[in-house]
Amino acid sequence: MTPAARISAAIDLMDVIQGGALADRALTDWGRRNRYAGSKDRAAIRDIVFDVLRRRQSLASLGGDETGRALLLGYIRSNGQDPESIFGAHKYAPSELTDAERISGRSVQVHNDEAVDFPDWLWPDLLRSHGDRTQAIAQAMRNRAPVHLRVNLAKLSREKAITSLADQGIIGEAHALSPSAVQVLEGARKIRNSTSYLNGEVELQDASSQAVADLVPLQQGERLLDFCAGAGGKVLAVAGRVAGKFFAHDVDPRRMTDLPVRASRAGAYITQVSFEEAKQGPQFDTVLVDAPCSGSGSWRRDPQGKWLLTKDKLDRVVALQKEILERAAGLVRPQGHLVYATCSLLECENELQVKEFLNRNTAFSVTVERQFTPLAGGDGFYCSVLRRQ
Repeated sequence: MTPAARISAAIDLMDVIQGGALADRALTDWGRRNRYAGSKDRAAIRDIVFDVLRRRQSLASLGGDETGRALLLGYIRSNGQDPESIFGAHKYAPSELTDAERISGRSVQVHNDEAVDFPDWLWPDLLRSHGDRTQAIAQAMRNRAPVHLRVNLAKLSREKAITSLADQGIIGEAHALSPSAVQVLEGARKIRNSTSYLNGEVELQDASSQAVADLVPLQQGERLLDFCAGAGGKVLAVAGRVAGKFFAHDVDPRRMTDLPVRASRAGAYITQVSFEEAKQGPQFDTVLVDAPCSGSGSWRRDPQGKWLLTKDKLDRVVALQKEILERAAGLVRPQGHLVYATCSLLECENELQVKEFLNRNTAFSVTVERQFTPLAGGDGFYCSVLRRQ
């Protein structure tokens, strides 16, 4: 496909997405309907669509409105391209620009929230959460997230992993956020078929997520419960550096379907337990709560998420976090630890959530509190380590 044909496909996809479809589903359906498009074309179109979603407000400003065609017109202009070289370029390109489109678009003003492509209703919350850093954080969120790998330190050192990956055409460098983190500079699309990945020497995991796992205070032989395990990324990260006893729970066990395979690949043993089983057994030395959240810290990877979030949805997830924390706290032994984490940038899900928990549960106190933002090179994450008396 030519660049113009890819833009044409992206226009159609954005119309579908703007109509209410989920981006990943729309892209998958498009690929099934258009078998002629090769893997490189599909990847390029996906990248375009996600770039547009990250900058939807400002691109609408440059294109004139929020239709797929206007957004892609804004996208081309923002990249410094001449729209006339794309629109009407050939048979499979978007149709020629109209006179109205040629004069559409206006410069984005710095004082306007469009300049940072963040939902208007949520912008005050971000300002309260990050103060003078807010503008820089929001600007960073407009760009693609880097690709990070977590080295399984139980199998090899980070230096050896970087050398081995280079031999497979994957070029990476050490990342400062975690001793296990590697940022991929070249060859990201080769990772899942690489020997290093298939042998469990590396896993795809954001560097900030790894940094959160590094804060989990587990000693050799102690018991850790990952209370909202999902696919198990955090518990596997802890298992990669500490020889403990590991347990995983999720309210929807289907989310843990891939965990046994991932654990086997990593050389880790993780026991899946229900909440009732967790309550009946001995209390845990550490309970990790990687809570459901707005996902605002990872909106570079899921840019549609920031436009789908509403005030009601945020209120519901904050209430759910409160409930989960209360349930998890009862599973922590005396002098044990409760680790609360979110991939959120918002104070209401982070510091305020922990503050309210401490007001209700005076037996706990904070020992460590960290907020990671994209300015450090990873996703936005929050982590608070609480110790029980």
